[in-house]
Amino acid sequence: MKKGRIVIITGAPGTGKTTTASMTAKESSLEKSVHMHTDDFYHYLSKGAIPPHLPGSNGQNVIVMEAFLEAAKRYVRGGYDVIVDGIIGPWFLEPWLKAVQDGYEVHYIILRANKEETMKRAVGRDKLDRETNMELVEIMWEQFNDLGCYEPYVMDITDCSVEETASMIIEVVESKTRLLRGNGNAKEETSYWH
Repeated sequence: MKKGRIVIITGAPGTGKTTTASMTAKESSLEKSVHMHTDDFYHYLSKGAIPPHLPGSNGQNVIVMEAFLEAAKRYVRGGYDVIVDGIIGPWFLEPWLKAVQDGYEVHYIILRANKEETMKRAVGRDKLDRETNMELVEIMWEQFNDLGCYEPYVMDITDCSVEETASMIIEVVESKTRLLRGNGNAKEETSYWH
């Protein structure tokens, strides 16, 4: 059976990752696809969970990401196109780079809108109270704003609809222009939120 591939769609909150990833999975060129949302794996924690943006959550976050990646790899081995959405910044790429070294095809796409548009889109989010949510969105926008060697993986979606964004993602996946290389240098992990 032909192996699938992993397509990571990431970026700051408010960039439309989940909606875009869902649409991208449905439009996949492979016969089978799955949309995996990293937040779901945090919801599986029943006892002792630490909100992933708080200090002290890094050990937990590493375990959650490793469990998530193992599930993604299993789908790939089954021939699925695995569309991943979540906050997976360069500081959190080490396990994904290892998957590339192990022979997995991993695409890395960072969605970025300008700050004003990102904040506007994030206003309606109800994950946390409004003040905390807006503060985290601003922090994460800054985190994803200057990515050094990972800038080529950025897709500016400021003026794009979800449909346009999904279409662009499908195009770059087919052209393999945003593949992770197994010899990349992931930034030092300090926490899930960097």
